[in-house]
Amino acid sequence: MGLLVGDNLWPVVIFTAIFLLLLDLMHRRKFWTARYPPGPVPLPGLGNLLQVDYENMPYSFYKLRQRYGDVFSLQMAWKPVIVINGLKAVRELLVTCGDDTADRPEMPIYNHLGYGHKSKGVILAPYGPEWREQRRFSVSTLRDFGLGRKSLEQWVTEEAGHLCDAFIQEAERPFEPSPLLSKAVANVIASLVYAQRFDYEDPFFNWMLKTLKESFGEDTGFVAEVLNALPILLHIPGLPHRAFPKLSSFIGSLDKMLIEHKTSWDPAQPPRDLTDAFLAEVEKAKGNPESSFNDENLRVVVADLFMAGMVTTSTTLSWALLLMILHPDVQRRVQQEIDEVIGQTRHPEMADQTRMPYTNAVIHEVQRFADIIPTNVPHMTSRDIELQGFHIPKGTTLIPNLSSVLKDETVWEKPFQFHPEHFLDAQGHFVKHEAFMPFSAGRRICLGEPLARMELFLFFTCLLQRFSFSVPDGQPRPSDQSNFALPVTPKPYQLCVAVR
Repeated sequence: MGLLVGDNLWPVVIFTAIFLLLLDLMHRRKFWTARYPPGPVPLPGLGNLLQVDYENMPYSFYKLRQRYGDVFSLQMAWKPVIVINGLKAVRELLVTCGDDTADRPEMPIYNHLGYGHKSKGVILAPYGPEWREQRRFSVSTLRDFGLGRKSLEQWVTEEAGHLCDAFIQEAERPFEPSPLLSKAVANVIASLVYAQRFDYEDPFFNWMLKTLKESFGEDTGFVAEVLNALPILLHIPGLPHRAFPKLSSFIGSLDKMLIEHKTSWDPAQPPRDLTDAFLAEVEKAKGNPESSFNDENLRVVVADLFMAGMVTTSTTLSWALLLMILHPDVQRRVQQEIDEVIGQTRHPEMADQTRMPYTNAVIHEVQRFADIIPTNVPHMTSRDIELQGFHIPKGTTLIPNLSSVLKDETVWEKPFQFHPEHFLDAQGHFVKHEAFMPFSAGRRICLGEPLARMELFLFFTCLLQRFSFSVPDGQPRPSDQSNFALPVTPKPYQLCVAVR
């Protein structure tokens, strides 16, 4: 009887397999044109999911680019993806075709975490009126609270003082600098978003930052890609939170802070921070169903600014100190310029930057070499477009490979080495190349770029003004190789500080 049941199941299995195969072929049919970008042959049902190394995606794309060219296609299960490489093609995508490529593909994992496409926010939101409204609000509010003004510069300078004090406490022994750098940058963002600064020893603060660090890579690996490609799996009860435990916990900690903050909000008083300003807009929008100002979007905007603003800058600073201990000649030359322009007693100011071409070049080269967001956040075509002679249909996911621009072998003299002279001319003047786009470009360029540039300059110069950094005695020279995630972090390392 059991054998008979098994035999009777075979026709069903075969029919189901053939049906899924035909469905897969029909889904891909619209992309089979002579002018669709080339790419590796996809497997039925899975596409190219098994042909991409999620532990080192930039290298996977590098190898595929060598074979298929600057614009190539992938099939991630049933989702068509186009990867764009090189300065010319990426600029055409993000700038020339910017209006038609600024949309975002839906990323189901964030919907099920309560953060993403269904809430408009800034980073993952679809390109449209709600996104424009939220971006305008974020940019104008950050400006009102000091972006580009002296007040924010004072906040960063004050936090740099706290960071230096923390470094002094570690001066007697080797230590890992990343946790302290994260605390300093997180406090700048917390001041803007919550009007709050945390003590570096605060248990909740430390738990929150540790959880965030441990979440790196949860939403960019193979499991995340499979769940985004096959979102039906996300309906399994509890799966999203089991698949992304640290990310879920971190978002929960931001929600806790937001709830506590809202209880102290007084609409009759001037806004203390971005959250107060958003709550005021929510009040104004009551009764307007078209408005994007609501409680759901508030938590998304706060998470966007806190996560993106804190993680990218602190990671870049961690790379900066690593590269200083690996290149002591560069460190000494930066310190010489600091001594000549600023001296040892005055705090660095943003006005000093234009008189410090070498330091400016070093900071830019750290960003280029570290390449911490190599594949950008995916874009999507909102209509059929032509790109580099290829036809790309509406609804196609686009991956601008920023790593291919920041390390373009036709642009940079030493693309895979740390070389500050990339940003200096023959006379030693600072020169910014159009291939420098760590903040992306076009409509979706990072709205926090001015803040990040301010933090990088002030934190970096304050630290090198006060300290010299070196590899601890008896320890091997650290590696300048990275751990791939978003962001791309340096491998764990320790350093020693000596007060200058």
